[in-house]
Amino acid sequence: MSSAAQHPYTFKSPNIPWYLWVGAIGVTSAMLGGAWDVSWHRSIGRDTFWTPAHLMIQACGILAGVIGLWLVARATFGKDTELRAASVNIFGLRAPLGVFLAGWGGIAMVTSAPFDNWWHNAYGLDVKIVSPPHTLLILGIRAVAIGMMFLILAAMNRAAAETPGALHLDSEMWGTSAPNPALFRRLQILFLYLGGLAVGGQMFFLQEYTWDVALHQTSAYIALGIGVPMVFGILYESSRYRWACTVTSAIYMALIIGEILILPLVPAQPKLGPVFNPITHLIPAKFPVLLIIPAIALDLLWQRTKSWKTWQIAVVSGILFTAVIFAVEWPFANFLLSKASQNRFFGTIYFDYNARATGYDRGRRFFQPDSGFVLYKGLGIASLCAMASTWLGLTFGRWMRGVQR
Repeated sequence: MSSAAQHPYTFKSPNIPWYLWVGAIGVTSAMLGGAWDVSWHRSIGRDTFWTPAHLMIQACGILAGVIGLWLVARATFGKDTELRAASVNIFGLRAPLGVFLAGWGGIAMVTSAPFDNWWHNAYGLDVKIVSPPHTLLILGIRAVAIGMMFLILAAMNRAAAETPGALHLDSEMWGTSAPNPALFRRLQILFLYLGGLAVGGQMFFLQEYTWDVALHQTSAYIALGIGVPMVFGILYESSRYRWACTVTSAIYMALIIGEILILPLVPAQPKLGPVFNPITHLIPAKFPVLLIIPAIALDLLWQRTKSWKTWQIAVVSGILFTAVIFAVEWPFANFLLSKASQNRFFGTIYFDYNARATGYDRGRRFFQPDSGFVLYKGLGIASLCAMASTWLGLTFGRWMRGVQR
């Protein structure tokens, strides 16, 4: 899988193949549908599975299935020798590796639907985000997204292999010396866009641990240390773009801020009780965690430590990530709970229909804040988690740079 001569499948046209666009649309649909679904639960309650939000989410799995079946059929039974050369063989079926990852994700997503219905009927109409069926659904969405990213990366890596030494980690974009520079730029931009959705997906999974009233607990920073540096490391190494962390975190923040500005414009009323906070519109997500600041710090660090060993980069990165995110998010949390943030942009004026007036959320009070030894111990654990997360991300990202099938 290391030479272009062995895997000659390249795109002759400067246009991105249709199935990559369809896959990107599917992942976008799942991300937007997931945000809408959480808002639906917080504003209306779970009334039925057949909500527009659920259908948007499941559309991702269906589109992944369509792409997978088409590419498997073409690579296994068709006469496209170049596609067959750029495919792997699994149980007698041939297709690019990303297709099988996305296909598993699509199956997981569709399987989660009846499981989720049963779970709600058994344990309540409104439950936490991190429940078994929701976890299966989120993992399925992530698998589809990773599969599509693998398809894009394979094309990018084949282009790099055809021009040895011409494309570097230092370059702002792979471009002028590649066989098809226009296509390469478009593939890289699409990859970074999906990377931004991946950061958003990771934060979606962590949102119950990074609620604004929980940002003075070390558990929030431990969760961030476990989940975020790994994604940044993968995206930085695999994309070969020197500002990958910054760009993808900016996409994540733009999506959440867009949600805060748009969703409250949509009328909605609770259909489940008890209603402690009457509302008339959809409730958006909390303001995004300021990941862009540690993202810039990591991009700058990694640009200057290319000659270091991976474990050395991981140690410094883990400490840097935790220190920076704590330095910016801890005081920013004070701002979010103050009257100065009570406007449509920061969105701290919106509360769930079941939020009690005496609760931490509407009362704008931190939930069991940490201090003293507990705080320092927690930040130390967060740093260790961030080190391990960074090492995994950088290692896996470098491996991904060699994927050509």
